[in-house]
Amino acid sequence: MKNFRKEIITIVSIVFLTTNAACQTTKSSVVESDTKVSKRKKKRKKYKLSKIDLSHWKVTLPIGKPTEIEPPEILDYATNKTLMPFMYNDSVSGALVFYAYPTAATTANTKYSRTELREQMVPGDNNVNWTFKDGRSLKGKLAIEDISKDSNGKYHKTIIMQIHGRLTNEQKELIGEKDNNAPPMLKIYWQNGKIRVKTKVLKNLNTTDADMLHESAWTDDDGHTFEEKVDFNKFTLEVKVSEGKMIVSLNNNEFKVYKNIHMKKWGVFENYFKAGNYFQSRDKNSFAKVKFYELTVSE
Repeated sequence: MKNFRKEIITIVSIVFLTTNAACQTTKSSVVESDTKVSKRKKKRKKYKLSKIDLSHWKVTLPIGKPTEIEPPEILDYATNKTLMPFMYNDSVSGALVFYAYPTAATTANTKYSRTELREQMVPGDNNVNWTFKDGRSLKGKLAIEDISKDSNGKYHKTIIMQIHGRLTNEQKELIGEKDNNAPPMLKIYWQNGKIRVKTKVLKNLNTTDADMLHESAWTDDDGHTFEEKVDFNKFTLEVKVSEGKMIVSLNNNEFKVYKNIHMKKWGVFENYFKAGNYFQSRDKNSFAKVKFYELTVSE
């Protein structure tokens, strides 16, 4: 009888220990599994940095007189306390964000402020630029992240790309100007969710080469609005110039070609590209945020 009891106790003990070990193994597997899932989730959090090369761009900010930051300082935008509020990286998308709002920090001949890049073929030097005869192209992938509305509930507008003319020092002296400013040949707007293009045309085609250097010799054309509505989605813009010709394309699907006497006459000017957020409002509390995912210049 005693031996029988001992056998029963032994069997029960073995069952208990086996069951307990199995439970411990299961718990251990669950904990280990949870840990692996947790680690996998942590690994999925990746911070993206902008791939835009800023080594040939300077930026104008809506502060100061206004404030400009050139290469190489602009390359440290992520840690530059002056730049950080206005030009910063979106670590989720890897886009470069340009933030602007109305301030007293405006450039010559405008009432609007901006956070906008200015091309510099030679870093830190504004005196080396290109002509239409040289040929050049600008391509960007971008989106409007956020923009305010006016009192009528309509979105404000902003200029996202430009070709700006520039007088050489000799031209400046020839016509007696105080600076090298010339008219912008191209302005590309985000307006009511669409992309609108405006260029310059001569008021009088018989104007002499010297007289056409004056900004007053030029006026705006009627403009062109692309059919596609981009709204707040990503879109691609490309501008290509060659002697007497300019092509603006949206998403490689719609094209506006300028090949006329005005483009040919424009060959008298040097030029440079601009890109960013040239905000077109003075309304109180208005603002815009423009995101650039890609921005490249090529010959």
